[in-house]
Amino acid sequence: MLTKKQHQLLTYIDDYISEKGISPSFDEMKEALELKSKSGIHRLISALEERGFLRRLHHRARALEIIKRPEEMSKAAAQAQGFKPRVIEGGRPYGNAPMPNEFREIPMMNKIAAGLPIEAARAHEDTVMVPGNLVPSSGEFYALTVEGDSMTGVGINDGDTVIVERSDTARTGEIVVAYIHGENMATLKTLRMSGKSIVLEAENPAYEKQVYKPNAVTIQGRLSALMRRYN
Repeated sequence: MLTKKQHQLLTYIDDYISEKGISPSFDEMKEALELKSKSGIHRLISALEERGFLRRLHHRARALEIIKRPEEMSKAAAQAQGFKPRVIEGGRPYGNAPMPNEFREIPMMNKIAAGLPIEAARAHEDTVMVPGNLVPSSGEFYALTVEGDSMTGVGINDGDTVIVERSDTARTGEIVVAYIHGENMATLKTLRMSGKSIVLEAENPAYEKQVYKPNAVTIQGRLSALMRRYN
């Protein structure tokens, strides 16, 4: 699964190499994607390398090699459209969800830790196309990439993309994105209540519960769906 910006960059690089025989410069890529800095291009290229779409040739300047072309990814996506995963969507009836060949574009936020809290997700820099059966047409949603192994007990693994419905409320037992004020951190955990205290509980016995006063935590969303990439 590629984000919109990753797909745009891969297509641009592929077209540029096909036409000119060399890779575009970072300045050219930055201008083509209308990004403010080259650091964004570095992040996109690193992500495409990790996903096996391109390779940097370090012995030559301005050298990128396309390993998988955009059209190959599109064919794979088309073949997968008939696949209907079983998805738990917070009690919403599956029969009312859109068919998988409908997509919705939602913000892709920074990574969030599922082991220990990390710096809170900043304003989104990219978007991702999500099958309609994962995201209802109403409501506000965003995507996060998970880091860590504290939620493996409920099937959420390191590197998974979670779809979160924006909400400042949640019921005990729901998986939430919680912002911890005193630490300026955000984390993905199961919400529990203990008297007047808020408990953020990992789904992995290797991690301890995190207990906070009510005014120390703000709910930023509830888990709605999960997407996973297989190499």
